[in-house]
Amino acid sequence: MIKPLKKIFVSAIFILLLLNLASAVSIKSAETDTLTPGKEGEMIIELENNLNDDAKDVSLKLEFTNLPFNPIGSSEQSIDEINEGDEERFDFTIKASNDIKPGDYKIPYTLTFKINNEQKQNTGTIGVTVKANPELSFSVTTENPIINTQGKIILKIVNKGFADAKFVTVKILPEGFTLLSEQEIYIGTIDSDDFETATLDVIFKTKSPLLSAVIEYKDFDNSVITKNISLPIQVYTQDEAIELGIAKNHHSLFIIHYS
Repeated sequence: MIKPLKKIFVSAIFILLLLNLASAVSIKSAETDTLTPGKEGEMIIELENNLNDDAKDVSLKLEFTNLPFNPIGSSEQSIDEINEGDEERFDFTIKASNDIKPGDYKIPYTLTFKINNEQKQNTGTIGVTVKANPELSFSVTTENPIINTQGKIILKIVNKGFADAKFVTVKILPEGFTLLSEQEIYIGTIDSDDFETATLDVIFKTKSPLLSAVIEYKDFDNSVITKNISLPIQVYTQDEAIELGIAKNHHSLFIIHYS
């Protein structure tokens, strides 16, 4: 039985459309170094010509408008021809800005070429990841640091890194003082270029106690980071504190008048 010509004609058009969609000069792969703020990396892009014709005047342009990246050198590269079935590699160098926020970004591109002197164009985006890690530093100050007296220890945590420190907890391990506060303190997030403090109520027992603690937090990749710290603390006797002006002499002075 002979099939109707109309149905054959529609099927042929459908197959032709599928072939046209599948056939083009396109990006086969794109690899980009993981960038960090203020640093540069390489982007390697492979183009593939899966058409049945040679592609001429092939140009690939990256668009950086309103993005925290800059090209090192040209943002556009071109080649005279990519033969049918062939591949070509384009190398770009890009730099992340110093104040870029860590995360995933998309860089738009425009790909142009000619097939049989007819101008063609493809557009899309290429993913780039910017990573950074928190960089924590620690310091300690005190209030009323006198032996056998209640005072305070203030732990200051500064994040000098480009990424936030998340879910920060501090577990105190007392050495030379009695801890009156909770042993484990939840701080939360310490933003990049910011700080948080933890205040402890204590009774100082020796002149040279140590603030030992275990600090835990999550970095950019949500990996748990653990740091152990041990910070020396200066404590004074009552007499030393009075001499230094840290404490006042509470002895009363009685004056007797004779008539």
